[in-house]
Amino acid sequence: MSVALPGSVADVVDVELLRGPRTDPDAPPDLLVEVPHGADERGHYDRLRARLGGDLPADLHEFFHVNTDVAAWALGRATALALIEAAPQRSVLLLRCLIPRTFVDCNRVADYRGGSLDAGALTPGIPSYVRDPSDRALLLELHTAYVELARQAFAAVCGAGGLALLPHTYGPRSLGIDAVDDEIVTNLRWACAPERHDTWPLRAEVDLLTRDGDGQLFAPVGIEEQLLAGFAQAGFTPTANDTYFLHPSTLGHAWSVAYPGQVLSLELRRDLLVEAWRPLEPMRPVPAACERVAGVLAPALERALARR
Repeated sequence: MSVALPGSVADVVDVELLRGPRTDPDAPPDLLVEVPHGADERGHYDRLRARLGGDLPADLHEFFHVNTDVAAWALGRATALALIEAAPQRSVLLLRCLIPRTFVDCNRVADYRGGSLDAGALTPGIPSYVRDPSDRALLLELHTAYVELARQAFAAVCGAGGLALLPHTYGPRSLGIDAVDDEIVTNLRWACAPERHDTWPLRAEVDLLTRDGDGQLFAPVGIEEQLLAGFAQAGFTPTANDTYFLHPSTLGHAWSVAYPGQVLSLELRRDLLVEAWRPLEPMRPVPAACERVAGVLAPALERALARR
C-alpha cells in the first residue's frame, strides 16, 4: 500500500514533487532529496528568532552564517533536475527544512547534548544557550513536526524501494572551537580573524558519509566507489568518512539504518559553492557550481536506481 506524501508546512518544511515527462503518475517517487539544514537564508533565521523570548548571545546571526549549510538545498534541487533530465521516467520528492540549526538541529536527535568539537563530536540538538523553557518547548515542537514529515517522506519513497539523497555543506576549515555555548560568537570572531582563519586544517572538498564509526556500509552498494571516481574526474578532491561519518546522534544515521543500502549522505565544501567565502556574513550559492556537483551525483544515483 502506498504512503501519502507529506505537504509543505509554513516555517517548518517546503515540499516539492518533480516529475519527469515520462513518469507514471501513480508510481511513488524514485528519489527523496531531504535537506535537514535547508534554512540557509537570513529570513529563515530572523523569523524564528522573533518567536523566541529568552535571552540569547548577542549577534547570534553570525554563528548562523558560519554554521548553516548554504547551497545544500540548491545542489540538492540541481541534482533532482539533472536526474530527471537524464532519466525522464524518474520523479523526485524534495524536502527543505526551514528551521535554522542555530536554534534546533533537525539532523540531530533533539536531546543530543553535543561534545568536544575539536575531538570529533557534533554540535548539539538544542544548544545550551537556549535556556528559556518556552523557547525550548517551541523548538522541540518544531523539531518533532519536521522529523515526522521526514519520516513520512522516507516511508513513501524508500519504503517503496526508492533512494534518498541527504546533501550537506560544511565550512572549508576545521575551526579551533571546542563547544557551541554562550561564547560561540566571540570564539568564532577570534577563529575567523583574517590573520588566523587560513591557519586551521583544510577539509576535503567532498566527504561521502557512507559508513558508521565501525566502517559498516549503509549507502547503496557501489556508489561510494563510483562517486569517488566521478568527483575526482570532475576535478574535486573527494574522500569518504574523513571529517565525518554516519554518527548515531544524527537522523541521517537513523534513516540509513532504517533503509540500509538506500540512503546517501555527503558533505560539500561550502567555499566551492558560493560567490565568496565570508564566514560571518550572508552567502549565496552559485547555480553553476551546484550544477557541477549535480553532474556527478545524478548519473551515480540513476545507476543505483536502475539496479533496484
